[in-house]
Amino acid sequence: MRNYIKLSLALVVFISMMSFSDRTTSIEKTTNKSSISSDTLTWKMLGDIKYVRKKHATYGEVEFPQVNMKLKMMQKKTVFMSGFIVPIDNKNYALSKNVFAACFFCGKSGPETIAGIKFKGGAFPKLKTDTYVTLKGTFRYNETDVEDWIYHIEDAVIISQSK
Repeated sequence: MRNYIKLSLALVVFISMMSFSDRTTSIEKTTNKSSISSDTLTWKMLGDIKYVRKKHATYGEVEFPQVNMKLKMMQKKTVFMSGFIVPIDNKNYALSKNVFAACFFCGKSGPETIAGIKFKGGAFPKLKTDTYVTLKGTFRYNETDVEDWIYHIEDAVIISQSK
C-alpha cells in the first residue's frame, strides 16, 4: 500500500513538472520567433565581422573591425532591432545581445554584441537595465574610431518593450 502511494505521488509530481516546463519552452520559442522575424538587423548579422591589425597613433597596434558587405549596404537605412538595454552612464544607453551580467563589459562577449543608441530628438527615456526592447532607427557602423561603438542605432524609437 505504501509503495502504491509513493508511486502515485511521484507520478503526480512528474506530470506537473513536465506540464510547466513545456509551457515555458513553447512561450520562449514563440517570443523569439516573433521578435527575430520582425527585426531587419539581427545579432547574427552583426556578429559576422572580421578584425584587421593596424597601427594607431595613441594605442600602438589595434584590431580594427571590418564590417561585412551586407551591413555596409544597410548604412544610414532604417532598421528594426531587438535586444537588452544596458545603461552606459546617466545620459547614454546601449542595446546588447546579452543581459548586463553577460554583456561585452564583463568579458563574456565581443564588441560586436552591443550597439550605441541615440534616441530621436535627443530624448532620454527612463529604462531599466535588461529591459528587452525593439527599436526602430537609422543604422550606422564605425570602422575607424577605436574609442567609439562599432554599431549605432540613431534616431531610435522604442517600438515595443517588456516590463
